[in-house]
Amino acid sequence: MTLSALIIDDEQLARDELKYLLDSVGGVDVVAQGANGIEAVDLIEEHHPDLVFLDVQMPGLDGFAVIKLLIDRHRAKAGHGAGAQKDAEPLPQIVFATAYDQYAVRAFDVNAVDYLLKPFDRVRVQQAVERVKGRMAGNAPDGPAGAVPESQIDALLKLLNRPQGASRSAQPAKLIVQAQSRLLLVDQADICYAAIDEGVIRVVTQSFEGQSKCRTLEELLDLLDSALFWRAHRGFVVNINHIREVVPWFKSSYQLRMNDKRQTEIPVSRAQTRRLRELFNL
Repeated sequence: MTLSALIIDDEQLARDELKYLLDSVGGVDVVAQGANGIEAVDLIEEHHPDLVFLDVQMPGLDGFAVIKLLIDRHRAKAGHGAGAQKDAEPLPQIVFATAYDQYAVRAFDVNAVDYLLKPFDRVRVQQAVERVKGRMAGNAPDGPAGAVPESQIDALLKLLNRPQGASRSAQPAKLIVQAQSRLLLVDQADICYAAIDEGVIRVVTQSFEGQSKCRTLEELLDLLDSALFWRAHRGFVVNINHIREVVPWFKSSYQLRMNDKRQTEIPVSRAQTRRLRELFNL
């Protein structure tokens, strides 16, 4: 069985890498590629692929919004006129491809076959392809022929409309931080601060520092406990429990001296000065 597939990812290098691995695995014909969620929907409607490798975070529509839109359109086609149910194309199988492993659970919530964590691994790509073939052959509880059962549509829409993190902890207790070649699980409470410089987010604890795979501080903040972490400056997020000293600066501004090894001094933006005063009753 040869599967027709789309690759949807806003990073050209990621698309190229996945295409190379799929070619080496075999049994998959990549019929088109797209760079965002809008293109994903258009390409799916044009090609009706068996399988879509779908990035989670993209400009326009993210991966979950793409699925929601596909389901909405699928139901609209299936609900109009005699024979419409028969004419409605089955939804493709979805494999999420993402650098953010916190989306793994939600990927399975929305009936994805599998998810691939970047950087891609040939063995995992092959496993994902085999899972798709198994599901389409009817060797999986989801049913044959690649169709999402109608009984699951309402449940999927509810999951997709649910605020992310509802009915489960809003943030993971630990964060993955890359330190050289190691991926370390770090307790949020141990993080002193995070800083972004030229698109790279540095995460600092009292004992070491490393890099986050998040692309923006906004993404990182979504993973952190809002009761502990505060964006004191556009380039810094601080753990308020690791502020060693508030240092008055010129023109009624302040700096924060953290309790990391270097006792790093972090500026407080003027827009955040009021928040600082509220936090510490200054």
